[in-house]
This record gives sequence, C-alpha cells and structure tokens, in this order.
Amino acid sequence: MRAFWIVPAFLLSAGSAGAQTQPPPCEGAEFRQMDFWLGTWVVKWEASPGSPAGEGANVVTKVLGGCVVEENFDGGPATANMIGNSVSIFHKPLGLWRQTWVDNQGGYFDLTGGPDGENRFVLTNVRLSDKAPHLRMVFEDIEPDSLIWRWQGSTDGENWTDRWVISYARKN
Repeated sequence: MRAFWIVPAFLLSAGSAGAQTQPPPCEGAEFRQMDFWLGTWVVKWEASPGSPAGEGANVVTKVLGGCVVEENFDGGPATANMIGNSVSIFHKPLGLWRQTWVDNQGGYFDLTGGPDGENRFVLTNVRLSDKAPHLRMVFEDIEPDSLIWRWQGSTDGENWTDRWVISYARKN
C-alpha cells in the first residue's frame, strides 16, 4: 500500500530558493516605530478626581518573530489591580499601526494610528457608532529611559482632555 501526502499549494510555491530571496515579513523601518516602548517600565501617575495616585509595572516586548509588540500592564492596588494586555502591529496594507487592548476589568479597545510629528505617537479608538466615545492614547516626550503616556477623551474628536497621565521610567 502506498502512502500519499497532501501538501498545501502555498507550501509547494515556497521553495527554498523563493524563501531566500524574500525579506522577512516585518523588516523595514515602519515595523520599528514602536520600539521606543520596548522594555520593562515603572509607571506612576498622580491622583485625579475619582482616582488615587498609583504605581505599577509595564513590560513591553516583541513577539511572533518580531512582528508584534506585546504589552503586559499591572496597575497595582490604585487601579483595583487592573491587569491588561495589548498587541500592536504595523498593518502594511493600511500603512498604520493597529492595537488591541483587553484587561481583567472587562475593558476592550481597538485603536489605530502611528507617529504624529516628532517624538509623538498617537493611537485613536475605532468607533463602531456615532454614539461611541472619542478616545485616544498619546505617547510623547519620548526619551531613551522615559516617556509620558496620556489616555484622552473628546466630545468632538478635535478637542482632547486628559483622563489618565502615566509617567514611564525604564526599570534598570
């Protein structure tokens, strides 16, 4: 009895000669635009109306062959022990970054964006209806060992107000 192997067509076309000439899928400067965020961070924020000051940790790494930026956030007691995770990737067909955030308090956000001028990176929520809030995160004052992160809201999508401002310091 003969054994027959079924091989998907895409494997047949990805011969070794073709694979050697193809660049890795996530090479290029655009795939490194969020590298400023990689690392282990101590995060701190001041008290605001209804929210106490706090300190937490954020570990941001590249995974899946260097294609995906993965965030693991621990907000500690000041956030009712919020633990969150995001994955971000440069989506080449659209020419922008996409991020998905989920957390242990039922939070879910889908955001898109990218560099906004020099030393600034902005991701804005994808609104599924006109009733959905305008929200965005802004990374700014980006230095090798620090940055400021702002979670902002808007009633019109033009004028933004800080809802949460976090200072990042690289953990040594």
